[in-house]
Amino acid sequence: MRVWTTLRLGLLLVCVGLAPVGSACASDFTRHVDPFIGTDGTGHVTPGATVPFGLVFPAPDNADRGWSYSAGYQFRNPRILGFSNTHHSGAGIPELGDVLLQPRSGWHWTSATRDFSATKSQEQARPGHYAVRLAAHGVRVELTAAPKVALQRYRFDRPGRVQVLVDLQHGLHFVEGPAALAAQVTPRDDGLLGTVWRRNWVERQLSFVVQFSQPVLKRQTLPERPGERAPRFVLDFDLGRGQVLEARVALSTVDEAGALVNLATAAGRSFDAVRTAADAEWNALLGRIRIEGDARTKRLFYSALYRTLQHPSDIADADGRVRGPRGEVMTAPDGVYYSTLSLWDTFRASHPLFTLIVPERVPGFVNTMLAHHRQMGWLPLWTSWGRETYTMIGNPALPVIADALLKGFGANGAIDEQAALAAMVATSTRERPDAPEWAQRSWAVLDRHGYLPFDLQPGESVSKTAEWGYGDAAVAAVAERLGQADLAQRFRKRSRSWLSLFDDETGTLRGRDSQGRWRTPFDPVVATSPMNNPGDYTEANAWQYTATPALHDAEGFRQRLGGPQALEAWLDRFFSLPVPRPDKHLGQEALIGQYAHGNEPSHHITWIYAYTDAPHKGQHLRERIVRHFYGTGPAGLVGNDDVGQMSAWLVFAMLGFYPAQPASGEYVLGAPMVDAELRLGAGRVLAITGRGRRAVLDGKPLSGPAVPHAVLVAGGVLRFR
Repeated sequence: MRVWTTLRLGLLLVCVGLAPVGSACASDFTRHVDPFIGTDGTGHVTPGATVPFGLVFPAPDNADRGWSYSAGYQFRNPRILGFSNTHHSGAGIPELGDVLLQPRSGWHWTSATRDFSATKSQEQARPGHYAVRLAAHGVRVELTAAPKVALQRYRFDRPGRVQVLVDLQHGLHFVEGPAALAAQVTPRDDGLLGTVWRRNWVERQLSFVVQFSQPVLKRQTLPERPGERAPRFVLDFDLGRGQVLEARVALSTVDEAGALVNLATAAGRSFDAVRTAADAEWNALLGRIRIEGDARTKRLFYSALYRTLQHPSDIADADGRVRGPRGEVMTAPDGVYYSTLSLWDTFRASHPLFTLIVPERVPGFVNTMLAHHRQMGWLPLWTSWGRETYTMIGNPALPVIADALLKGFGANGAIDEQAALAAMVATSTRERPDAPEWAQRSWAVLDRHGYLPFDLQPGESVSKTAEWGYGDAAVAAVAERLGQADLAQRFRKRSRSWLSLFDDETGTLRGRDSQGRWRTPFDPVVATSPMNNPGDYTEANAWQYTATPALHDAEGFRQRLGGPQALEAWLDRFFSLPVPRPDKHLGQEALIGQYAHGNEPSHHITWIYAYTDAPHKGQHLRERIVRHFYGTGPAGLVGNDDVGQMSAWLVFAMLGFYPAQPASGEYVLGAPMVDAELRLGAGRVLAITGRGRRAVLDGKPLSGPAVPHAVLVAGGVLRFR
């Protein structure tokens, strides 16, 4: 064992737990985080300020529409439109961007002003804090956040008169044209109170309060532009001899009373106190994993860990109310309700990572999904501001719930396991007549044919057949846990529907029609996607989707290919066969052969080598992926971060294990790239050391390719020889 591990492990026995920042046992982990990683290119990350899983996310917006501006920001764009207060960081579709503010020194803006933007300089960011100078506006802007309140501080070059634009029309747009449907606004001496109804990716209601630290002297309502239904204001202030103005923005999914209740949660706390608290909260969570490495390694690792902990967002009001997926107000389970649930992405690695490093939040994630089911009739797919987007395919909430229950998070009634199983079954059997035409509506075709024929399932027939399989396997696993053998057998059988689409000639999953005839002509390297090149696959090609069954049945996948050697040969070809004319809009980004690390269907595939006689091949590939597809600059993410999934993959890869079968309660072993310690609570510490391929836990060799969650969280020293 390395000397540092022995010494630090001894120290952890004294300091284990969440030591307060500033104590003898605390370290500054936030200094290793670079929020600008992934802000340039297709990472779609924003460098704004938030707290872990916070409702608000104040950040700069360079533009209000376009795929590149899904988070409102691109590092190389020099112009800032203003600073809005809600964002999805790392998502693939523009949404949110609510209540944009933009300050300026002097009283220069009038009702005739058209351009309120300014060029940025001296831009800085760290967890919980963002700052930038707008020289033309004579102001330095700082952003920070409490869990339910966004804070903006403006330090002007000169005292006296200043102005602030409050744009309630602004938002990050997916649809063409203005997205606001209606608004009601009540002026206040210190700001504004109101509600805006919007339709973009989802249709939603947003209530807000904007409170300034100085009274408003004058307000101008700007002329409406064509199609606009929400106002824009220019507010005038006189700071006297002062040069600082602060704005606090609280939001609610429910009503204006809820926004005011949320605003009160930060009452009496200064901007600097809130900023310090945000840093302390980030430091405490980041410190639950401690690694050794050079400055670049720590920057890669902790920046990735930071991104995984930004979402999902707890959007419940401080009084426990929240507006659910059908727009009805309900009481949030235990006072928390999570949105920005990008489940098609995050079920793979983000949620399994949460079970290790934020276990206290896991019941809240699951109970949110069950509350969604009670109002909606099925479990969520992808939610924004509490509303269902119907985005992506499969039923990815199912493996998240199964993973939590198999790992024991339902203990002591923290999750109603019987209700969870009932919701999982309903989601897997119930018709959805009110779902959009392009979303999943019915199970009848699958039940009748045993797969989805491409002539009856318009688009993505192979991908949907394969992805419904991991949902079925998740239902089976929970049914087995709860002693319902017949139910488990039923869903275990249906989880094998992919076998009907396996084509021996190409070694890939291939579309079939309702008469059982193969799709012809057929090229397994051609990628399809419903928005760009419709076909049988979702942002991927046949090669990339063929490994999907390994997400829930790696051994069955190996057997169908012909055993360990055949699986190794298939993987060798997969990682060497080139993709012609790759298109990032079809998920063909960050390529190694057919492997596309820039999109989620490929993320588990290097780990399948663990089920062959050559697991080292997968390790070599992961080290290559880390070297080439993750960097420390703004372009450091090759591919959309997908609300933390890309980052969670990196965290696991560097630690040396991965939830390759997310609903199994196990992790496939590889080899670590860093020495690390995981603080697991209750005095338990897992120390990870070594670079070999043979894993030994407290001197006992671990057999097989995977290790159970319960074994890891018991703690000890995990050595790789």
